Amino acid sequence: MTRGSRVWMLFALAMGWLFLLLWPLLGIHPDGSLTFAEAFSVWWKIALAALFGFGAYRLSRLGVFDAVTKPLARLTRGVGRVYSASPKWMFLVPLLAFALTYPFFTDRYAQDVAVNVLVYICLGLGLNVVVGLCGLLDLGYIAFYGVGAYTYALLSLHYGLSFWLCLPICAAFAAVAGCLIGYPTLRMRGDYLAIVTLGFGEIVRIVINNWMTLTNGPNGILGIPPPSLMVPVISDGGLVLETVVMRQLSYLYYVILALAVFTVVAVRRLNFSRIGRAWEAIREDETAAELMGVNTFRFKLLAYAMGAVFGGLAGAFFAARMRFVSPESFTFIESAMVLAMVVLGGLGSIPGVILGALALVALPEVFRQFELYRMLVFGGVMAVMMLVRPEGLWPAARMGKRSDDEG
Repeated sequence: MTRGSRVWMLFALAMGWLFLLLWPLLGIHPDGSLTFAEAFSVWWKIALAALFGFGAYRLSRLGVFDAVTKPLARLTRGVGRVYSASPKWMFLVPLLAFALTYPFFTDRYAQDVAVNVLVYICLGLGLNVVVGLCGLLDLGYIAFYGVGAYTYALLSLHYGLSFWLCLPICAAFAAVAGCLIGYPTLRMRGDYLAIVTLGFGEIVRIVINNWMTLTNGPNGILGIPPPSLMVPVISDGGLVLETVVMRQLSYLYYVILALAVFTVVAVRRLNFSRIGRAWEAIREDETAAELMGVNTFRFKLLAYAMGAVFGGLAGAFFAARMRFVSPESFTFIESAMVLAMVVLGGLGSIPGVILGALALVALPEVFRQFELYRMLVFGGVMAVMMLVRPEGLWPAARMGKRSDDEG
């Protein structure tokens, strides 16, 4: 049996397994009966789409599409060179104008999706400092998100501090948590570091869940105040300051937009600084970086602390927006989601993380009407994407250059 025959046989077995999986999931009626026809009607559509996709992949491996893909690749590289050579304001000004006017031509649902995307952009860029720039696999990053959320909730309720005053405090507490988690673990590498960070993330969640006197345990904390601003208003012939509570989603959108812009600027400055160069050296070869005089432990600890800062800021906004926090919002699946955004978008790439957040948060909402199948299709597209473009949607320029040189 040839290799091609074995591949097609494995494909047929996969489609058979998919049918067995779909039949009990999609053919269940209230009386408990299973309908073969209903499951088959869904299966053949998915199998046909998979057949076309798999056939196209096999043909591309044989070079059938080279006449089309090679000119497209040259065009993509040309667009990338134009983007690199052009002033960045040519692209940033229209994007910023769109972001600022977004609430004026969208409804509440679209604004809610945009707010979620911006929150995950902050989280993704914070994790990108640790994973993309420094090369440390962190599976417990969502713990810093929870630290920031609970810090704002407790300070605002018990001490009456405003949202704006709590933001730097939340960032500082998250950075301290990053140092506490990083100090005993960063001497490890690879899989051992990933397992330990996963454990520390779960420790933080369990502490929040069981510390009843401080966090109210699994019941969570209610009544968290939203952000507010002092606005000058003319009253009775004079100028007075009036407090405006930002409860509307459109107001909260501008708050998280400002935090996301701050995060993008800060991460970019870090990336092209001396610290960012040291992080990249550690990512490429930690032993060689240490031999060249880089204090690897100190810079890795700094990466943990800086990444935690942006997670703490996002957590403070999350608590102010939801006005309620509980341990269920900071589970491992959230850490995996943020890590998937970083890997899908491109390690070390700021535009890539933004695209990854859009793909994993906004794109599933487009297919919400296909409620039964959207997550199945979503997982399949993710798997295909990692096979076809493992470097991500928008890989980092320096990493991409290195790959081209090696090839």
